[in-house]
Amino acid sequence: MFLAASADAPAVEPASPGIMLLFAAVMCATYVGVAVERFHKTVAALCGAAVLVILGLVLHLFEYHQVYDFLKEDLNIFGVIIGTGILVDVVGKSGLFHFLSMYIVRFTGGSATKLYLTLCLVTFLFVAVLTIVPAMLILSSLVLVICRSLNYKPMPFLLSVAICANSGAIATFASGLPNIMIGTAGGIPYAHFLQVSLPYAVVSLVIAVAVLRFFFRNDLPWKQSDLQRQELKAQIETFDPWAMVEDKRVLIRSATILMATVVGFVFAQQLGVGMDFVAMVGATAALLFAGKGVEDAIHKVNWTVILFFMGLFVIIGCVKQTGALAWVAKQVVEFSDNEITLLVPLLGVFSAVASSIVDNIPVAATLIPIVKDIAADPSVPIETLWWTLIISCNLGGNGTPIGSISCVIAIYALKKEAGVHVGWGTFLKLGGTIMLIQVAGAIGYMLIASDRGWLPSL
Repeated sequence: MFLAASADAPAVEPASPGIMLLFAAVMCATYVGVAVERFHKTVAALCGAAVLVILGLVLHLFEYHQVYDFLKEDLNIFGVIIGTGILVDVVGKSGLFHFLSMYIVRFTGGSATKLYLTLCLVTFLFVAVLTIVPAMLILSSLVLVICRSLNYKPMPFLLSVAICANSGAIATFASGLPNIMIGTAGGIPYAHFLQVSLPYAVVSLVIAVAVLRFFFRNDLPWKQSDLQRQELKAQIETFDPWAMVEDKRVLIRSATILMATVVGFVFAQQLGVGMDFVAMVGATAALLFAGKGVEDAIHKVNWTVILFFMGLFVIIGCVKQTGALAWVAKQVVEFSDNEITLLVPLLGVFSAVASSIVDNIPVAATLIPIVKDIAADPSVPIETLWWTLIISCNLGGNGTPIGSISCVIAIYALKKEAGVHVGWGTFLKLGGTIMLIQVAGAIGYMLIASDRGWLPSL
């Protein structure tokens, strides 16, 4: 698939150390701007991108047309966000999400504990099948509907969904964009993901749920008295799943289009098309057969997130052009002296931390050719490195509020729809702890799997 094209691009000629430091400093200053609550993160990202592009042109590091190349590698992400944004809005207006949410509430009896665990599990399954972007767009809408109906705080549910989504992202070949990039570059079959990464995806989910449950122990009514349960049951019985459904035929068409899009995501690789194409076809079908307000549906696309990632990708492209990211990655690799017991921890920690700061897609794109270079030594099992990179890049997204698109979507939805702001300090305390435990477990898992010969050869 075209996502892997960046892995085979010619190596960038490194700039001088001074220029590397200058570009790295601007990138760090941008993230400080993102972290400052008074400064909008999208404005910070766009400002950082503008400054680095100007510096790159002045210093003759690249021509202006190359800026489009920085974005070209990630255009599919924008297609997925736009397509699924339209699809989710149209399907949501049919009443489908309200219909599903009411049945989930009835299934759990409204119990905070049962509802919480059910949503975490549903998130894992949705992401494994739908991929992380469409799954998060759907689940964020569903969670907000449930929380409004039961008068529960939305933050514990929505942040938990965002973090559990990163566990689901390592489950299959198509569940995460780094998986597609690395899997294509390494020639890893779909079935190998079910054999290697899916088991640890389940383990990482258990870790996440345990820490999240402890962190939010005082934010939800985990233990309810008999009277509270009776009142809750009486309240749930008044819920009408069909209340938001104006036309059952539109609901059926919306559900059919959504399911067809899910199937398209699953078989996109076999069909030889990108996830963005499937998302846009699903959006077009929704507008054609189930949509009422076309202009309104397009307006509901999360353009703030798109502009944020556009600025972010330009920043990373500019920094990559100096050779700074590749230089740092090579230092980590050379320090290990190709010893797998050192290489796996260094690669795992570096890719996880870098992914939490600069997004896992450019990190994966930078490290893919490095891993290929290491594999030139026949004593190094490349399978171990590929799987370490896949798992660590995805789980690294839990480290910061901008580390993964699932966290960005959740935090944006909380602020826009519920008026709840999640600061960096709160998220680092929660997501950072989970990331450290998950990545440490992943490193141990990879070392044991490599030593025992559990990893299928490529």
